[in-house]
Amino acid sequence: MSKVPHLTPADLRQMGRTPTLPFSLTLADDSLLRVETLLRLLPGKRLVGQARWQDQAVLAKLFLATEATRHGERERTGITALQTAGLPTPALRYAAPLPGGGFVVLSDFLEGAESLGARWAAQPEPGTLFPTLRLLGQMHAHGLIQSDLHLDNFLHHAGRCWVIDGDGVRPDHATTDNLALLLAQLPPTWDGGIESLLPAYAEGGVPMPDPGALRRAVAAQRQRRLIRFLQKTVRDCSQFAVNRSPRRFTAVLRDAAPALPEVLAHPDAALRDGKLLKDGGTCTVASIAAGGDTVIIKRYNLKHWRHALSRAWRPSRAWHAWKEAHRLGFYGIATPRPLALIEERLGPLRGRAFLLTDYCPGENLLALLSPDAPPPADIGAALTRVFALLHALKISHGDLKATNLLWHAGEVVLIDLDAAHQHRSDKGHARAWRRDRARLLRNWPAGSALHVWLDTNLPPA
Repeated sequence: MSKVPHLTPADLRQMGRTPTLPFSLTLADDSLLRVETLLRLLPGKRLVGQARWQDQAVLAKLFLATEATRHGERERTGITALQTAGLPTPALRYAAPLPGGGFVVLSDFLEGAESLGARWAAQPEPGTLFPTLRLLGQMHAHGLIQSDLHLDNFLHHAGRCWVIDGDGVRPDHATTDNLALLLAQLPPTWDGGIESLLPAYAEGGVPMPDPGALRRAVAAQRQRRLIRFLQKTVRDCSQFAVNRSPRRFTAVLRDAAPALPEVLAHPDAALRDGKLLKDGGTCTVASIAAGGDTVIIKRYNLKHWRHALSRAWRPSRAWHAWKEAHRLGFYGIATPRPLALIEERLGPLRGRAFLLTDYCPGENLLALLSPDAPPPADIGAALTRVFALLHALKISHGDLKATNLLWHAGEVVLIDLDAAHQHRSDKGHARAWRRDRARLLRNWPAGSALHVWLDTNLPPA
């Protein structure tokens, strides 16, 4: 332990997002904790990592902010409540204030554990959820909920499902809302199959919830999660790096940022040196190389001073497309991953803007499909699926040309989301859907086999 830097809570707070690893820390009982791997970080507030303590592997949660003791005690209380109920959670090994401020909680480290989120991504089927649903039912039967419930708070290890994160565990009987919070993290296409999931939940020892009430609770929880997520896309957090100045606003995915520093610093030069795909009055589009990958950069131009003035007081089209791409991703609808947003500003006034996304190599449907035949079965099924979901979510595209629909990796991929919108009212959505539907059908001659197939299989106007 003496060979690694010895830090204090004050050191960790000052290091922000770049703590030295590994490092050691003295605990209140004078024992040493060696933190080796970082698993989660909220700069200056919380650090979670794999560590060594008294010659055993532990999960270390270091609470560093002003209210560290309150959060640390809540973590300890939550773990203790789970253990008292006999529910599978990693054993608590140590919990105490830290010398110099803060609080530490140590629990068993489950080597090789796999989160429910990872299992679901690899195998999205009901059986993947059953062990977690049974465990959640057991928690609810003991009067406990997980208020910060997400898929990564359930682990699979040694043939069992485990619940973690005691900070979110508390006594409560709002079980329907808590179950809904879990189910709201599944794609909306699963809402119709909720009944198939409920028997596993009831096996935990709780009454079977009413499916209708549960669906309404799922919709409400998903909407709350969406609002929180979209707010995160334009503020500095663990997922997004955001920089604001009087002359510029930049938001970038943290995991994409290392490949984009030159592009973010000089977007016009990157656009100029890239392969030009479109050069119009309102936008210029090019593909560029960044970090070994192909990236699409789109600049939203200002045609003249009147156009600039009309755009200056509202979010740019790049801002709108950035938010809508993340909205589609939240719902599991295929669209190129949005990587970065840049807005030129003069104080509160907005100028030109740039949007960077992953490149999708798919072929557009106008080039791919023949008007003389229905679409191939796989494309037809994907079209039916994506438009049924968009319709159910009241999302309109706003420019539904066939060239804005790509076929890639077994999915219909939506691009050019400048005018996309999720409507609050049925009436507003119905009006927008009629326009979208008519625009899509105009891509092929009326009476052609493809036109007839689409007119039959798309949601009605």
